[in-house]
Amino acid sequence: MFKKILKSYDYTLIIAVALLSVFGLIMVFSASMVTAVQIYDQESDYFYNKQKMHLIICAIVFIIVALFPYKAMQSNKFLVPMVFISLFGLIALFIFGKVAGGAMSWFEIGSRSLQPAEFVKLSVIIYLAAVYAKKQPYINEFNKGVLPPLAYLILAALLVAVQPDFGSAMIIFLVAAAVIFTSGMNFKNIFRLGLFGVILAAPFILLLKDKIFAPYRLGRVEAFRDPFGSEFGYQLSNSYIALGAGGLKGLGLGESIQKLGYLPEAHTDFIMAVIAEELGAFGVGFVILLLGYIVLRGIFISLKCKDAFGSLLAIGISAMIGIQAFINLAGISGVMPLTGVTLPFISYGGSSLLQLSIAMGILVNVSMFVNYEQKYKNKNEQTKPESMELASEKTFSIRK
Repeated sequence: MFKKILKSYDYTLIIAVALLSVFGLIMVFSASMVTAVQIYDQESDYFYNKQKMHLIICAIVFIIVALFPYKAMQSNKFLVPMVFISLFGLIALFIFGKVAGGAMSWFEIGSRSLQPAEFVKLSVIIYLAAVYAKKQPYINEFNKGVLPPLAYLILAALLVAVQPDFGSAMIIFLVAAAVIFTSGMNFKNIFRLGLFGVILAAPFILLLKDKIFAPYRLGRVEAFRDPFGSEFGYQLSNSYIALGAGGLKGLGLGESIQKLGYLPEAHTDFIMAVIAEELGAFGVGFVILLLGYIVLRGIFISLKCKDAFGSLLAIGISAMIGIQAFINLAGISGVMPLTGVTLPFISYGGSSLLQLSIAMGILVNVSMFVNYEQKYKNKNEQTKPESMELASEKTFSIRK
């Protein structure tokens, strides 16, 4: 039994995550050396050592979650504490939170920091997947099957937005939309839900207009339109220089010029610019290829999974990784305004890496159940009719 379970794990998915995480660790070291010394007055391997410790902890968490049956998360014993803890964490930020980058988004715990919004992304996926899976018999009843689960989504996204962290709030809404769109409800209810969202958004925009239209946010839009001519275009213009300097093969690992104080916080949001400069199109392609594989593999798992909860979990996790990667890459390449969103598995950050490790552990567990059912349960079901047919033939021959 245990050997069958081990054989059912999706090792290609595990390898893809491991490769990205180790590659991310290497690039964090390369991108943060100068920042650690010049700005933080630390040793050059300061961020590398912290990220290495994050990676070790996350590897252990990943293994534990990958072994934990995902179906247990659908019970109220799991969902209710998860919802309350996530909301409590967001509310507690306004009392005990640390302000950084103009947002009160982190708890400072010794030399470490924790960002609750990262875990809320996953909590929303689990909650909506569980509730809409249970509501399948009446998923098209708008007042009973569609609206009730959205109370948690709206409250969580609002608490994230008022920090203010509009990048995370946007990801939460987009990921929730992916889960809702694939939940089985008809297009009529999806349209009504979209209309409801637009109406509901209006008072929130008025409430948060000072934060939404803050000078530095408007500056990001200005920088998006004209990065080299805007006083706010410093990051984006240097990102362009890094992206262009790398060419096909790059300048070589550790040889980036833009990380030498020109590109602020190069090891976080703009780490792909350093990858492009040092490793060229090959390095960028390597990251995009692996991220694309994880997203597509998650969608494939979702399609193969016969359990509604597992299927919605897989699609939600895939959407989260895909959306976050797209927003980060679109921001550093000038396709859309900067939002401060990190690149999954690559950027420096313990909270992001821990949340992604939990998410991938869940996805790997869903995949294991799908593979197990296909390899062993279906095989047993196919052999049963054959054995019954043989038995009936023997009985018939004996009677003759």
